[in-house]
Amino acid sequence: MSVTAEKVKTLRERSGGGMLDCKKALQEANGDMEKAFELMRTWGTAKAAKKADRIAAEGLIVAQVSADHKQAVIIEINCETDFVARDTHFIHFCEKLAQTALKNQANSAVQLLMASDEGSAETIDTLRQQLIMKIGENINVRRCQYVSAKQGVIGHYIHSGRIGVLVELGADNLSVAKDIAMHIAANNPECISAEDVSQPRKDAEKAILIAQAETSGKPKDIIEKMILGRLQKFVAEISLYGQPFVKNADITVGQLVKEAKTSVISFVRYEVGEGIEKKQEDFAKEVMAQVKGG
Repeated sequence: MSVTAEKVKTLRERSGGGMLDCKKALQEANGDMEKAFELMRTWGTAKAAKKADRIAAEGLIVAQVSADHKQAVIIEINCETDFVARDTHFIHFCEKLAQTALKNQANSAVQLLMASDEGSAETIDTLRQQLIMKIGENINVRRCQYVSAKQGVIGHYIHSGRIGVLVELGADNLSVAKDIAMHIAANNPECISAEDVSQPRKDAEKAILIAQAETSGKPKDIIEKMILGRLQKFVAEISLYGQPFVKNADITVGQLVKEAKTSVISFVRYEVGEGIEKKQEDFAKEVMAQVKGG
């Protein structure tokens, strides 16, 4: 069979691969479209494996919420550069993931990657590998969480694709749920209430406060009162209910939910790349080395 420009175009649209790769695959397959497509898939898997060790700390946070706001998913998808994070193919892939995750109630990255893309026999992981081949960067579905509201609603907020929050509220008050999601995005609380702060977390902070107070030269009873007050302040600062509400600092989030006659059941906050050790690039040094080498 011959290799025509039309066949190259068709294979490129189907596989997501580059034009030269598509032409090469068709030549090796003697123009057989199905064989060429299988070759492209094989090459895509190989390329994806080669790129798997490269650090992917950029990307997007996406969320999908059901029409009744009773179910939602939040996902972190990573790539290597913020340039790719703005690429339309990458964004489309992320949107597809969110839709698939909600439909399948995927509660982990592994579960989502194994899910089938709607309308095709491909898995999400196969689509990921094809996108790696197309874009040329490592792409990783890092985490995925599904939330289902038992009695209230789920509010969500996405900030510039970098931070995403889901909030499960105990009542059907979507406005309050969205406001609290926005607050969590901005203030990053560790837990819902002071009672949720673990004893080891409080003990660790208390040890720091004691070390700081011992250099003050104040009497022991005064130091103990100082430590107690500062510890209470610390617990309030890291718990959602103790924080001043981002849209009205005169009240705490705890007061907000009390006035709304509800409570926060749970929340999930994702931030792109958090906890990933990023490679520090010295571009000036890199350019100088190239100049010297030239």
